[in-house]
Amino acid sequence: MKKLIGLFCIGLVAIACDSKAKVEKEVEAIPVVTKLNRFEQAFYESKPTELAKVKQQYPDFFPEDVPDSVWINRLQNKDWQALYREVSKRYNDFSAEQTEIDDVFKHVKYYFPKVKEPAIYTAIGEMDYLNKAIYTQDKLIISLEMYLGKNHPFYAGIPQYIRDNFEPRQMIPDVVAAIGFRVIPKSRKADFLSLMIDAGKELYLKDLLIPDYTDAEKIGYTPKQLQFCQENEAYIWENFVQNKYLYSTDSKLPNRFINMAPFSKFYLEIDNETPGRIGQWVGWQIIRSFVENNEDVTPKDLLAMDAHRIFEQSKYKPKKNE
Repeated sequence: MKKLIGLFCIGLVAIACDSKAKVEKEVEAIPVVTKLNRFEQAFYESKPTELAKVKQQYPDFFPEDVPDSVWINRLQNKDWQALYREVSKRYNDFSAEQTEIDDVFKHVKYYFPKVKEPAIYTAIGEMDYLNKAIYTQDKLIISLEMYLGKNHPFYAGIPQYIRDNFEPRQMIPDVVAAIGFRVIPKSRKADFLSLMIDAGKELYLKDLLIPDYTDAEKIGYTPKQLQFCQENEAYIWENFVQNKYLYSTDSKLPNRFINMAPFSKFYLEIDNETPGRIGQWVGWQIIRSFVENNEDVTPKDLLAMDAHRIFEQSKYKPKKNE
């Protein structure tokens, strides 16, 4: 009997692998050609007398209410020039990254046929770690200064838990997060369960668009942080349920479990061992459980579904480790 069950499980895995391979083969055949625009090169390699030409070429990067003196000062500022040199060392050739982005948009067009590939713009910004990549349907803007490696001297003073995700490998997951902001319908509910599942939808989108990335890379965790979540999933969920957090609209819960933070706040001794944003990870697992138990629901329909309905149909119930 055990042998039959084992063979059955192996068969299911084989079917799943064949299905995934078929999808990836169809994705690969989708034509995508993006245009790359190196704004930071055009700007920082120009002279003050050439500013008007750069502004004409890249008008969206120059707000009308900002005087030319601001841009000229930036061109001549040694710190901005030093940052540009560091970015150039790492990203003078952006072809590998562009190829990856093209692959992302092949997946996007597979699941969302009406979405068109954007023009890619690389830039250097104000180190806004909340907006490292911005997608506006016809443009994808990537701030290259945010991907120099977590230990780069330019990041001195930024908390470690934030700069841990300033790695080059984090660029593409950030691009997908920016896409998610546009293609995932906005939820109107603010209870904790909805916030978790809404975050889980973005992570599920990464499952679809960057399947070769690890779970740790998709969520921006270290392997050790991911392991903690996997080993303690049942206990985390039990805590949420026992404390009646799921349908709570307590404004403190997002900062404790959803938003960026050095660790999650259960107010227990174990807190320092937990990664921040653990509620996002739980929402991801609820989504995955739904997908496993509702194979007839398309990804596009799932992303538009109400969070409570997803939870009710997910059959999510993590098991405790023996």
